[in-house]
Amino acid sequence: MNPRIDLFRRLALQLPGAVESAHMGHPDFRLNKRIFATLSAQEKGYGVLKLTPEQQQAFITEQPQSFSPVQGGWGRMGMTFIHLEHADEALIAGALSTAYHNLQKKQSENKSNKKSHTMARPGKSPRTRLQ
Repeated sequence: MNPRIDLFRRLALQLPGAVESAHMGHPDFRLNKRIFATLSAQEKGYGVLKLTPEQQQAFITEQPQSFSPVQGGWGRMGMTFIHLEHADEALIAGALSTAYHNLQKKQSENKSNKKSHTMARPGKSPRTRLQ
């Protein structure tokens, strides 16, 4: 097995609550059932990170040899290849942490929104508001 892939896996699983699962036959890493990183391109020596488009651009600008956008629409939404042979442990850990914290923040905001919506109508089931 590729030691860089093993490093990516080990670092992803060190994040609190992170678990390894699979999507379409490829390993992925999740927090509360939501994916923040995958090894869908491990045969090329790449990991894949779920970043924001702004974060993706920043990583590519800072380390163009280590990061590139996934092709097509997924890449435009922030899905990013990390070229593991060009990334040291600290860079891999930092990129994984960024993807993980994006998801953690989103999940925390979703929980907060659900609580405030439920609290607005005590004793009744929440309704979907029309915009």
